Amino acid sequence: MSTIQPYEVTQSVWSRLRWAVIDCWSLVWRQLLYYRQQPTIILWQLGFPIVSVLLFVYVFGSAMDIGGGADYTDFAMPGMFAMTMAFGFMNTAYAMVIDKEKGVTDRFRSMPIARSAVVTGRGVGDVLGAAVDLAVLAVIAVVVGWRSDGGVAATLLAFVLLLWLRFALIWIGIYLGMLVPTQEQAGNLFAVAFPFGMLSSVFTPPSLMPDWLGFIAMWNPVSSTANATRELFGNPVPLGDSWIEQNAMLMAVAWPVIITAVFLPLAVRKYQRLSR
Repeated sequence: MSTIQPYEVTQSVWSRLRWAVIDCWSLVWRQLLYYRQQPTIILWQLGFPIVSVLLFVYVFGSAMDIGGGADYTDFAMPGMFAMTMAFGFMNTAYAMVIDKEKGVTDRFRSMPIARSAVVTGRGVGDVLGAAVDLAVLAVIAVVVGWRSDGGVAATLLAFVLLLWLRFALIWIGIYLGMLVPTQEQAGNLFAVAFPFGMLSSVFTPPSLMPDWLGFIAMWNPVSSTANATRELFGNPVPLGDSWIEQNAMLMAVAWPVIITAVFLPLAVRKYQRLSR
């Protein structure tokens, strides 16, 4: 009776991991080619943040007083970056629904590729797309007068935290995309994304809100990321005395870890159970 040697087991594990990475990159490349053929998708995704920048900086900005003598543009732009990353999960969900409706997901399931590749490929591809969105939005912010007063390392870390939030929310988007049956119903996900992004410290400090609403805004993961990036950008921001606000940097790292730990397994499991 033959036995499996430890070396053979290790080789098999590394072989599967290697092919999972290759399959993941193949699907990422497919997504990047789609962006190249349809560059208007990026512009469409940036439409709402750009309009929001113009609206709150030029229309409402002069009337906004957030206290502490802080300039509203310096307060609003990091929040706008965080909001753009937060709204991105809706685009992920919509793309998953389109692939599912067109039968692309079923074709992937019938191919000899790693089962995790469809989910991880979408995640990595969306992070790269989010990096492009963030770069464009940062250029617009500079045009309207925003500047980062933090050092180069702190500024880069702030953008890493923004992408870290986007990475975590991707798994929510993938999971919701596999739950929603049609593109028409996927459009209703905006009703989920809008309060998630807006009930936060993006535009107004929670201390200026009613107590119950301020509590929700303070504990919103978007608020933690927005406040942490304001600190790293060196933009003055009037923070409250609550624990969650005083530890924004810690929670900007912790919230995405919690979200990923919950929704990544759910997304993979839901994909594996499709059409069963």
